[in-house]
Amino acid sequence: QVQLVESGGGLVEAGGSLRLSCAASGRTFIGYAMRWFRQAPGKEREFVALISWSGGNTNYADSVKGRFTISRDNAKNTGYLQMNSLKPEDTAVYYCNIVVGGTNIWGQGTQVTVSS
Repeated sequence: QVQLVESGGGLVEAGGSLRLSCAASGRTFIGYAMRWFRQAPGKEREFVALISWSGGNTNYADSVKGRFTISRDNAKNTGYLQMNSLKPEDTAVYYCNIVVGGTNIWGQGTQVTVSS
């Protein structure tokens, strides 16, 4: 069973940057698309970005397009989310996700707080 662990969150001022990491263990995540989601207090979890298993295709929510970049290093079994020009509305817990055999696999999340 694959396990995901996010890291890299923290407190940053508006306009700043953070790089989140998602490390997979237990089995390789090669062959699986990876997604990032986020959940702000009192709101539903929302899609942020997706990357195909090869890294050749990406997709972003309109709210982060042009500011966030998703990537992956399959040799390291790790995915990334580079977040630039952060805004207070980006404050949330960020989760990485893969789907294995129809089952959603989630990490524990990492808190990102953007101060104004």
